[in-house]
Amino acid sequence: MKKSKTSFVARLVALTAALLLLTALPAAAKPVAIVAFGDSLTAGYGLLPGESFPEQLQAALQAKGRDVTVANAGVSGDTAADGLARLEWSVPADADIVIVEFGANDALRGVDPALTKRSLSEIVAKLKERGQTVLLAGMLAPRNLGDGYAGKFDAIYPALAAEYGVALYPFFLAGVATDATLNQGDGMHPNKTGVARIVDSMLPEVEKLVAAAGD
Repeated sequence: MKKSKTSFVARLVALTAALLLLTALPAAAKPVAIVAFGDSLTAGYGLLPGESFPEQLQAALQAKGRDVTVANAGVSGDTAADGLARLEWSVPADADIVIVEFGANDALRGVDPALTKRSLSEIVAKLKERGQTVLLAGMLAPRNLGDGYAGKFDAIYPALAAEYGVALYPFFLAGVATDATLNQGDGMHPNKTGVARIVDSMLPEVEKLVAAAGD
């Protein structure tokens, strides 16, 4: 009986010590959560599973040893105003980084640049109020809309980045637009290789934000 009691006490002490050790260990770090919030260029229009911008970006970051997830919050056809209207349910409040990519459809439809700027401004302001890090992906207007329209539209993104102090990737389609080998048959949506080019170009900027979010 005495031996059994001693054994029980020893097991209890060992269990207590194990529990104390577990509580002393630091909690496992959560992956940095990125949301790609945009239109068809984000959604992956015309692409196969695994080929969209969010999927390729996540794969590229993970290949570099980054513990991240990249959620796809792209909807084909969305304007900046459409993005603003669905922000609350499309972008989780616990996301660490949000890549904002809107404007292509605004320009194609000739939306007043002042209206596009207002919607994008509200999107960025709401994300900043939540404490989320923003990477604003710029867009350029088609030149057939005239120099006046293009000048006003193109200026939206650097102006907002400066106003809100957020990171700017000046042109989402840099190095891809107008290159037939990097686009689908419509000449507007990148193919798998085109998306890979975008990811490769944007990766250094995203890595900086991921590193800062993990500090």
